[in-house]
Amino acid sequence: MRRGYFVGFDTSCYTTSTAVSNEQGKIVFDERISLQVPKGSKGLKQSDCVLQHVENLPKLILKLKEFIDWRKVVGIAASVKPRPLEDSHMPVFLVSKGMGTSLASVMQVPFLPLSHQEGHLMAGIYSSGFVPKSDFLAVHFSGGTSELLKVKCCKTGGFQIEILGQSEDLYAGQFIDRVGVNMGMSFPSGPELEKLAMLCSKDSKLRIPSSVKGYSFSFSGPESFAQRLINKGEHFPSIARAVEICIAKTIEKIVRRAVENYEIKDVLFIGGVMANQFIRSFLKKRLEHKAVGAKLHFCEPCYSTDNAVGIALLAVRILAGSNYKS
Repeated sequence: MRRGYFVGFDTSCYTTSTAVSNEQGKIVFDERISLQVPKGSKGLKQSDCVLQHVENLPKLILKLKEFIDWRKVVGIAASVKPRPLEDSHMPVFLVSKGMGTSLASVMQVPFLPLSHQEGHLMAGIYSSGFVPKSDFLAVHFSGGTSELLKVKCCKTGGFQIEILGQSEDLYAGQFIDRVGVNMGMSFPSGPELEKLAMLCSKDSKLRIPSSVKGYSFSFSGPESFAQRLINKGEHFPSIARAVEICIAKTIEKIVRRAVENYEIKDVLFIGGVMANQFIRSFLKKRLEHKAVGAKLHFCEPCYSTDNAVGIALLAVRILAGSNYKS
């Protein structure tokens, strides 16, 4: 195994991230800068995201210089696209790719191109303490992805990923953000919506119907339903809780089907939406019930949101050879 530091970069739609792991898989540096979104806005253009990443990434690298000796860096990895698919592209990831390839070339160390989704999977495994011994299911719900995956850990240290189901329109995070912004919240709205939902009465019967067909699902209809509730003047905390329940029930339905059809019990939950404590508790109660028998593994909330920790750790496993055995 090569001894030294492995640097990871990730420039997603709303966070600039850098992380460093040593050769033993211990994270020694983890810093992020959230992109600035104007109040009342429902997102940023890719060009605006790229501009902020170009400004933020050098700041993180200068900060990194205070923590590690660059002469001891033996590998660099970066998110270069959203998913590990040939047709997966997004301009924001060109920033982390450009920085990673440039530094690796100058320092004459290996560069490892990875995907944002692979980083989330690795961060989830790392923070949950889950050690995959065979194929497992993964639920990746965020503002840019809403998918049910079947995952295999490869001998190379990476993952073989099969998409079982996905949203036909809006992602879960978009559902939350659109409703949240219309209730006066900042973007992204996840943390604020979760706090607001805590004020909901336990007796509230307000519900937003979930829309699931097989492994496919939709959040466009539920979002329109929620907007009508807002326009009718329904209690905002009750609407927030109804959004959480709708998302949780959607996940419950697709995971139940997959656990039964594929006879896979281990399920890893990753992505920003999965940091929501109500949704986590709801799923644990429903899916870990003996009637289903699933074993749920949740990424820690601080690693559920976008970060470069998983990217740095995958660099160790793939470049240094400290990998999971399939």
